[in-house]
Amino acid sequence: MSKKTLNFEGFSAVSDQIDTRPAQIVLASASRYRKAQLAQLGLEFSCDTADIDESRLPAELPEAMALRLSKAKAEAVAGNQHEPALIIGSDQTASCKGQVLGKPGSEERAVAQLLLCSGSTVIFHSGLCVLDTVSHKFATQCTRTKVRFRQISEQQVRTYIKKEQPLDCAGSFKCEGLGICLFESISSDDPSALVGLPLIALCNLLSHFNYSIL
Repeated sequence: MSKKTLNFEGFSAVSDQIDTRPAQIVLASASRYRKAQLAQLGLEFSCDTADIDESRLPAELPEAMALRLSKAKAEAVAGNQHEPALIIGSDQTASCKGQVLGKPGSEERAVAQLLLCSGSTVIFHSGLCVLDTVSHKFATQCTRTKVRFRQISEQQVRTYIKKEQPLDCAGSFKCEGLGICLFESISSDDPSALVGLPLIALCNLLSHFNYSIL
């Protein structure tokens, strides 16, 4: 089963919406994957990189980490804006067998992560934050995705890593590419969440800021 958690800060109620639609949307990310996802909605937007410390806090749970970092990214980018805007921050964490899987950064760490995932279920938490620079209100949501990995050998893992170089991806794979070959099944309320930007959740959060996609 997939799971979603929502939080609204600064709202007197879930129906308490921003009165004025901000002039622009800013994606707090340089990821080409998240850019491509947001472009699917047909929105005009700009991108700004969030320079924050993405280290895990002591004993921090994966879901809490994803939500904290998505909000931190949105806040960091909000400080750079000179015009009214809605800032979209997102972050993703993965865990398997009690271990949090970050971005590997090296081939050997990627090999170790994927071998750990082989034949196991990996839980991905896709955190999302939408922040309004005028009212300073923000809303967050986290979408959980379960991915069952098929049994994969070290040779298959190394072949995959050599072909796709997923060293900047949490969990050491790219589900929008060849990484899909590593999976046995995926379970989520939002099929876009695993790529990094949960679009169903985003449409939901934007609606609370009186920003209509359609």
